[in-house]
Amino acid sequence: MSDPTSAQQSLLAGRRWRAWEPLLWLAAFASPVLLPSHAFIVNEIAIVALFAVSLDLVLGYTGIVSLGHAAFLGMGAYSAALFAKYVMPDPLVGLAVGIATATVLGAIASVTIQRGTDLTRLMVTLGFALILLELANKLDWLTGGSDGLQGVVMGPVLGRFEFDLSGRTAAWYSMTVLLILFFLARRFVNSPLGATLKAIRDNRLRAMAIGIPVGSRLAVAYTVAAAIAGAAGALMAQTSGFASLDVFEFHRSADVLLMLVVGGTGWLYGGVAGAIVFTLLQDTLSSVTPQYWTFWLGLFLVVLVRVGRDRLIRPWTWWRRGRPS
Repeated sequence: MSDPTSAQQSLLAGRRWRAWEPLLWLAAFASPVLLPSHAFIVNEIAIVALFAVSLDLVLGYTGIVSLGHAAFLGMGAYSAALFAKYVMPDPLVGLAVGIATATVLGAIASVTIQRGTDLTRLMVTLGFALILLELANKLDWLTGGSDGLQGVVMGPVLGRFEFDLSGRTAAWYSMTVLLILFFLARRFVNSPLGATLKAIRDNRLRAMAIGIPVGSRLAVAYTVAAAIAGAAGALMAQTSGFASLDVFEFHRSADVLLMLVVGGTGWLYGGVAGAIVFTLLQDTLSSVTPQYWTFWLGLFLVVLVRVGRDRLIRPWTWWRRGRPS
């Protein structure tokens, strides 16, 4: 029988900062200054990393595979863009609106993933995203349809920091939101509720047998993940000044799954690492070989799966020893 004290200490240990973490985040925030010509890609990495962290909450910590996670990304993007265009251009208020609408959508969608097999969940989540895609396309009087929602002008962050052409403000804004939500997510997974999610992931029947309310726990995890994905979508629309049907597309959900394949699941930094590697690889290959970059990206993923992630990054595996969640 496990010791409750040791279990509590294990959860608390997962929340503590490691020595390398402040250095990692300081380097990230310094990158728009050190690499001024790459501020926009830094912003993109921060957004997709937040999106990957949100999926890891349901895939890595509850064992639910989703092919429709883009539904929450798109909901956050369109909500924030519509709010900025028709109500108020304040970025923080728009971010809160994007998170709120995605949270509501996640709570509704969580009903669909509580029963059935993994294949059923894949189809249901994919169908959910496709429904929203079609709605956004048909409601062109509101969303702009296939042309996208254009003319979204954002006000300064905190009333002081304008979104400049260099992309630095956008990068720092996105990274700040990533930092805050990342550590909130880490506290979530290293809480008693998070421990029950891992129990459900490892053995659902056993979790039910010991009295864990599986349905409500899955609903909470899915809703929290949807909220974080909505934040990523809001950031995407706010920093680009545009929202299009692309945010609901299947490739968004597929790409974020591939990021977790690259970085690893059940470890929140895996989503961040996967987003960095995948985005930089995609950007580099598309600039070097514009016609065949998908081939090389696919080849990399095949080698990664066949050889194994740990073998490819063995010199850095020490970094993951004793890693926080």
